[in-house]
Amino acid sequence: MKSPIASTQYSLTAADLAMVLSLVRGGTLAAAAQRCGSDASTVFRSLQRLEQRLGQRLFERTRQGYLPTDTASDVARHAERIETELEAARAAAFATGAQVSGRVRLSTTDSVLRGLVLPCLPALARAHPLLQLELRATNELLSLSKRDADIALRATAKPPEHLVGRSLGRIQFAVCGLRSRATARTPALEQLDWIAPDDAMPDHPSVRWRRQHLQKVAPRHLVDGIVSVADAITAGLGVGIVPLFMLAVEPQLKALTPPLEGCESSLWLLAHPESRHLRRIAAVYQHLGDGIRLPQAEEPAGRRRTGAAR
Repeated sequence: MKSPIASTQYSLTAADLAMVLSLVRGGTLAAAAQRCGSDASTVFRSLQRLEQRLGQRLFERTRQGYLPTDTASDVARHAERIETELEAARAAAFATGAQVSGRVRLSTTDSVLRGLVLPCLPALARAHPLLQLELRATNELLSLSKRDADIALRATAKPPEHLVGRSLGRIQFAVCGLRSRATARTPALEQLDWIAPDDAMPDHPSVRWRRQHLQKVAPRHLVDGIVSVADAITAGLGVGIVPLFMLAVEPQLKALTPPLEGCESSLWLLAHPESRHLRRIAAVYQHLGDGIRLPQAEEPAGRRRTGAAR
């Protein structure tokens, strides 16, 4: 129960705000301690002390972790704005002329990293020599709201509404094989050895397309990502479905089919609105948005496309 006397007698400190924000983002004492450079017992004692002084609970203790109350969520939102302003102030104080400096954390998938991001980075490094990039390739979307990443490049049908998003175009896919083994007459797809993502990626467009159109095909090789599909094709293990943009960085691959109808996605460049304006993040966001170009292959005459980009 709230105690109005306690709440009016205590003024939140910067350390209080940092602790609440870390626990909201981390969800557990251990994760919060790691974020604020402390230990779990210190975070626990700080939270107990703050709740006692405010006269109310800020977090509900559950088996899943610490769930913020409405009050804690409101405090965290204010703390996040303060954090962003402090970061902007530090960047302005240490800025050297027009130079952009600092670290930017980018999250994307393995295929987008290899096929689209890495080719763009040499020019970015030349333009901003003081900029440092931390690149994370994972099939799971790191949370921009919890500041696990600053920028994300993701293939998604509907990006989160609370993020700043820019669509970079449509990702198309084709069945690909090893160029040196390609012949004028390709055997039926059902007769080939297939390489495919494993059960960790059940909703990937390539998996859905294969299950719909090649129901009798059982992949001979299962791998943990689309880059691994491309690597396995290059090793001569069979064929697989690969995004067209990978062909530019994997010259040993050859498309055996036109773009697959109904097998596509949209690439989104995402950032958090509270940090999007920071110079280091804005510079990377703008560079990737301007530099990434998705190839769009022509479809055979008379072939009908179904629907828009998904």
